[in-house]
Amino acid sequence: MSVAVLLLLGLQVAEGRRNRCFFNRTQEFCVCYNLSEETVGSIIQCLPATVVEFWGGDLEKYAAFPIRDLDSSVIDSLGSLVIQKIIIGNVLVPEMLLARVLRFFSYTHVQELAFESCIFQGTGDWSDMEGQNLPILSLSFHNVTSAPLTGHEQAFSSLSRWLETLEELAVTGCHVTSVPCAIGRVFRALHSLNLAHNSLGDGSLSPAFCQGAFPQLQQLSLHHNNLSSYQGVCEAVGLLLQLRHLDLSHNELMADPSSSCQWPPSLQHFNLSNTGLDEVPTPLPPHLEVLDMSHNHLRAVDISLSSMKKLFLNQNLLQAVPSIRNYPVLDTLHLDNNSISELPRGELKLLGRLQDVAVADNPFSCSCSGARGLQALAAAGHLGQGWPGDYRCHSPARYRGWQVAQVPVSVLHC
Repeated sequence: MSVAVLLLLGLQVAEGRRNRCFFNRTQEFCVCYNLSEETVGSIIQCLPATVVEFWGGDLEKYAAFPIRDLDSSVIDSLGSLVIQKIIIGNVLVPEMLLARVLRFFSYTHVQELAFESCIFQGTGDWSDMEGQNLPILSLSFHNVTSAPLTGHEQAFSSLSRWLETLEELAVTGCHVTSVPCAIGRVFRALHSLNLAHNSLGDGSLSPAFCQGAFPQLQQLSLHHNNLSSYQGVCEAVGLLLQLRHLDLSHNELMADPSSSCQWPPSLQHFNLSNTGLDEVPTPLPPHLEVLDMSHNHLRAVDISLSSMKKLFLNQNLLQAVPSIRNYPVLDTLHLDNNSISELPRGELKLLGRLQDVAVADNPFSCSCSGARGLQALAAAGHLGQGWPGDYRCHSPARYRGWQVAQVPVSVLHC
């Protein structure tokens, strides 16, 4: 059976200095290095594992290896395995071989399949996968090299019976520049798509998220790409009517003040951190609950969203605390590393209603009122990580460098 399992995984890799498997019984985790036919017996110890990793080698010499259908006893044995996740890394993968072995996953309970730093070579015949179901619900590719997605439409068509049930897909660090519309339409059940650390530009988004593509998508990660138009992204994702989480961080965005684009009403979590913005772009999603605009160049925040629950504005240039009255259900506010010198007395009671307030590493004025307000918030348990060491006085001169917590605010001193 061990030979059949090895063929199933397509992992007969070249011999190396380390060519055996290591099983961690406590964590039910097994990792294998450079397996070969001579050392295939080592894989047996991985059979009780729930997570198995295979690292190193080259499958090219097995591209023409004959793979026959499995008999009923082997199928029963595969069905008894508890392996749920397989990671394949640092391997040259002939697509022809992958196309022939992938169908054997239908006999297992593997739900997650990940490829790390692999090279996909050649073109496979995927016709055997026509109408085939697979138990895999999560598929990821990181730092892989392959032919462009354009031109692979036939392969996606043959895999459609499986892909239309896939729930999570990640293609990260793979130099992706475009996703053809036809491919997006295959993923009928996908709710999470991660395309981070690629080369997607403004013009590549509308074709990717065309009519009928990714109809159930809820989470979309586009951070670390080549996006620049805030309005362009808004228009491109307008058809994703189930979208709840959108991450655009680490793109150099520019906003058009006259934009009238409307974001999907379902959007609740929006990450615009590290996007180079010097003002809050408009419009924002109307029912937003979480907004991250940290690590930007904001000097003021004057927005009003009644649904906002969490607002992250740390690492900006703010000189004043945004009015909490604009956010009636807010419970979290992060303002670390700004230019705020004092918390307005009128806002202190409102801040005291929040569950999590962070204002560390600001140039505080430690007047009696300024120090007393921060000390009161801390005493009530509202100041989170950073208190007291990261709350220091910038003025007056006699308290410069002091921790705010140490400034005397008794009646006698004030």
